[in-house]
Amino acid sequence: MSMTSQPSPPGPRRLLLVVDAPSLLHRNHHARAHTRMVDRAGRPAWALHGMLRQILDSIDAFAPDAVLFGLDDRTSSLRRDAYPDYKAGRPEKDPLLSEQLDRAGSLLDALGLATHTPPGLEADDVNASAAAWAGRNGWNCVVITSDRDAFALISDHTQVLRLINGGINGSPLLNPARLHAMYGVPSERYLEYAALRGDASDNLPGVTGIGEKTAAALLDRVGPMAGVWSDIDDNAGRGTAAILDAWAAETGVRRISSRVVSALSAPGGRERYDFNLRMMACRDDLDLRLTPDVPGTPGLLPLDIERVSHVVGFLGIEATTSLAQRVLSTNPASVPRP
Repeated sequence: MSMTSQPSPPGPRRLLLVVDAPSLLHRNHHARAHTRMVDRAGRPAWALHGMLRQILDSIDAFAPDAVLFGLDDRTSSLRRDAYPDYKAGRPEKDPLLSEQLDRAGSLLDALGLATHTPPGLEADDVNASAAAWAGRNGWNCVVITSDRDAFALISDHTQVLRLINGGINGSPLLNPARLHAMYGVPSERYLEYAALRGDASDNLPGVTGIGEKTAAALLDRVGPMAGVWSDIDDNAGRGTAAILDAWAAETGVRRISSRVVSALSAPGGRERYDFNLRMMACRDDLDLRLTPDVPGTPGLLPLDIERVSHVVGFLGIEATTSLAQRVLSTNPASVPRP
């Protein structure tokens, strides 16, 4: 029985919680390094502990049926093979963070949670594949990350909890309406928006002359980009300009049509957009190897309380162990209460 083929049974929609583990580990490393917390073996554990606390808070809040952690392949990168300067300019990883990144999978596996490290790929690809699976199988999905890349996954069945400085309770849970209110772009166009804007953290420059506000206005009023590029190629962008001019006249905003058409028509503009789109697009067809209808499958909640006590207890924080015992041994929200 595979996760790809099994439909959801009748009843409440089940929930898959998908965690971008490297993203959370990076944030917690920098936020908690001053604690210099170690586990019972004396190894650095502040990033692992911080990630675990945030996940326990999330499970407590959402009561999911299954939890999946995406991890990066730290030995190879298909994106870097295609573009050697991918993510160039990022500071060198602290060896103490690298050590905790390397141990994260074994900690989560030992708990009984599900992890997936796609060869040559990243946690982003796990997020995309999980959201696609949820849509096909009648589940809801919440992706937990601190990165904006996951915004392209937002849909009627997938929300993104973007972790910011306020932690779980202070972070926005984004659906299509909230994403549009924040960025002015429909969720189904977010990937195109990112390709136009670029991503400095991944060393991917945007299309020259097209900033965030311009990209959002273009996609919200004219998009999708396939039609815009066709208008640029076949009609010198006159259709695009007319729509943007009508929007400016209606709302009183500054006219941007000539600048937008010039930027998109400039040499290299289309090539830059297409390249960014290829680099930013995530795999949504990975075999996540989960079997949610088979009892005892990794990732299914509730977990074995003795196993939880042993694994979390090794971190040496009694309050976290108690929280894990309660949260991870509780039935998901889809299970009828007696």
